[in-house]
Amino acid sequence: MTTSVCPFSKAARPDDASARKQADTTPSACPFSKADAFARKQGETTASACPFSKSDASARKQGEVASKGCPENEGIVQKEEDSTTDSATVPAKCPFGYDSQTFKLGPFSCMLCQALLFESSRCVPCTHVFCKVCVSRFKDCPLCGADVESIEADESLQKMVDQFIEGHARIKRSVVNSTDKEEEVENDNKRVIYADVSMERGSFLVQQAMRAFQAQNYESAKSRLAMCTEDIRDQLKREGNTPELCSQLGAVLGMLGDCSRAMGDSSSAVSHFEESIEFLMKLPMDDLEITHTLSVSLNKIGDLKYYGQDLEAARSYYCRALNVRRDAMKHHPNAPSQILDVAVSLAKVADIDRALQNEDAATDGFKEGMKLLESLKLDSEDSAALEQRRLSVLEFLKKQVEKPAETAT
Repeated sequence: MTTSVCPFSKAARPDDASARKQADTTPSACPFSKADAFARKQGETTASACPFSKSDASARKQGEVASKGCPENEGIVQKEEDSTTDSATVPAKCPFGYDSQTFKLGPFSCMLCQALLFESSRCVPCTHVFCKVCVSRFKDCPLCGADVESIEADESLQKMVDQFIEGHARIKRSVVNSTDKEEEVENDNKRVIYADVSMERGSFLVQQAMRAFQAQNYESAKSRLAMCTEDIRDQLKREGNTPELCSQLGAVLGMLGDCSRAMGDSSSAVSHFEESIEFLMKLPMDDLEITHTLSVSLNKIGDLKYYGQDLEAARSYYCRALNVRRDAMKHHPNAPSQILDVAVSLAKVADIDRALQNEDAATDGFKEGMKLLESLKLDSEDSAALEQRRLSVLEFLKKQVEKPAETAT
């Protein structure tokens, strides 16, 4: 039995530069849910049935043509229908997201980051509400265009948002018993129904965190992910270190590391990535998604060490990631993405070797990566993104091998 890792499963974490997520994965199977957590994500909504809709109008016109029975009129009516269709190909766009071509925004969502409001702030004088971080980037109201004279905190609305999260989105919730003592109880298994989505608790918060992260509202994303980790830790205490819970916590901790790194807090990022690795290491290494996520976390710590000029530590983490990917390639020799991952790790280790003045080891690493990619034959079923990535990495490796020769001349 294999366990999916990332709450967005086949998609890597938000700032994972690997194109593997575009190559051979699809966004499905959230670990918080056995079903697809994002079957109704952006662009996949259903339009409401309107009595004045084009389809109904077309049906009425077809009925009129059938009753008349005139072949000349059929051509005229068909032309009218075609013109009606052409005029409706570009529907109007609602700034709140209430048109048929976009997902719907709920009453507690920020129009800018499209996630649940965090630090709700009201523009003065127009009174439109957004997240504090989102609206602070504007001098005019993003919705109506009015000059923003000041921004005021909307504590009452934020309290309602927090109550919605506690009562409907979290795996656990706080209640006050008959003795006026606050107790934490586990929420029922009802799905969260908000706007146009319906998904299980936990996965809903992850979705909101990812929307906030993509809009660079990192504080909001970090807050939602922290709630998820707290809930999963409580489940671990009750149920033990099950593979499913370990994979969930490992993935969410990795995303927390991404938030900390984006906010410039390298020490917290390393701490989150280390803890993510700890939980992922408890899982069987025969699952491609687990090994990929584990190696990505190791590489991200290596990157942070590299930027901090700690080259020896960076090389250590890069080598650990390389070993994980080599083992995965042995178990899955026919997976092109694994071969590409190994080549990337070889390039990372070789680059550090060159920085440490170990030119022979660096050249050997670059050449080994080139050999892997040159022998890699992609089937027609493989996506174009894989081939593009292969060529890009191969070109980089060739340039690195040619560098010493250019220096010598």
